[in-house]
Amino acid sequence: IGFSAIRGGDIVGEHDVLFAAAGERIILRHVASDRALFARGALKAALWGQDKAPGEYDMLDVLGLSDEA
Repeated sequence: IGFSAIRGGDIVGEHDVLFAAAGERIILRHVASDRALFARGALKAALWGQDKAPGEYDMLDVLGLSDEA
């Protein structure tokens, strides 16, 4: 499994998931052009967590997609 990270210039967030086999590739790409996108997600998570008991949570919980919430 390979991994790389690129930060530079005006690159805010480019994320690729690559599934590769002999002679073919499937690429899923997310491109963010504004850091405010990430700030909104962090703020949403902080507001969601302010009345929660100490414990382990993930973004499925924050987004209301967890069966255990």
